[in-house]
Amino acid sequence: MIKLDTQILELRSPAKLNLFLHIIGRRSDGYHLLQSVFQLIDWCDVVTLKLIPENEVRRTHPIPGVAPEDDLVVRAAKLLKDFSGVQSGVEIGLKKEIPMGAGLGGGSSDAASTLIGLNALWNLNLDKPTLSTLGLKLGADVPFFIFGKNAFVEGIGEEIQEISLKTQDFLVLFPNRGIATASIFQDPELTRDHAPITIDGFLASPNLEQSNDCQAVAVRICPEVKQALDWIGQAVPGSAPRMSGSGSSVFAVLDPKIDSANLQNLLQNLPKGWVGRIVRGLNKNPAYNLISSE
Repeated sequence: MIKLDTQILELRSPAKLNLFLHIIGRRSDGYHLLQSVFQLIDWCDVVTLKLIPENEVRRTHPIPGVAPEDDLVVRAAKLLKDFSGVQSGVEIGLKKEIPMGAGLGGGSSDAASTLIGLNALWNLNLDKPTLSTLGLKLGADVPFFIFGKNAFVEGIGEEIQEISLKTQDFLVLFPNRGIATASIFQDPELTRDHAPITIDGFLASPNLEQSNDCQAVAVRICPEVKQALDWIGQAVPGSAPRMSGSGSSVFAVLDPKIDSANLQNLLQNLPKGWVGRIVRGLNKNPAYNLISSE
């Protein structure tokens, strides 16, 4: 881990896309067993961590409607502080760019950046497995962002293997309505018996593994998902748009030959409240080098 002789740290926290999402079973405790490929993208929040003399966790400009006890960056800082026993405080700023409730992992990424950044600022020297164990207490996707590279993910999200993906551009749309993850996974019509695949199988035929088992349920309970899928289908014919995670964001891989200027013009005329971006895949979390590779 890099030793930091500084009082302030600014970290870009990337979103992710689920290139596919299969539900292959269910544990006795009710948790669903998944397979997915997580792709980091350059749509980022910005987490700012500033050491303060007071022995407390302080949040600047809280997100409206989000109580401190529900704020993942606050929870991450307090969790690490309690675990390590450090007698130092921090002021946390967060510039939100990734839409909330979009299935893009923004909150989990912010929490991971907070753990990674404070591990460095407080010179705790905790290794990646330790931070990942802490992160899992905050959310199933947090260990992936601590892992820091594109990954084939299994289990309930804790089994993570690095996967090499070619750099691609994506069109991502958020139709201005979030979907509660629980409403998807509790739905009786959710597919829960998808046949497992392997990393080699995915890499050999990635175009055959473009399904999201949550999508059919999401389309039924959230019409905006279907509208967003149809919008991409019309704007980028033949692109096979699909949903990311449990929604409600949808995306499509963009052909390198596409007229991006024309697509940007289309994005200027999205339905009111929608957010759309052309993003590029990343190979590594920008905060990766702040943490031990162990």
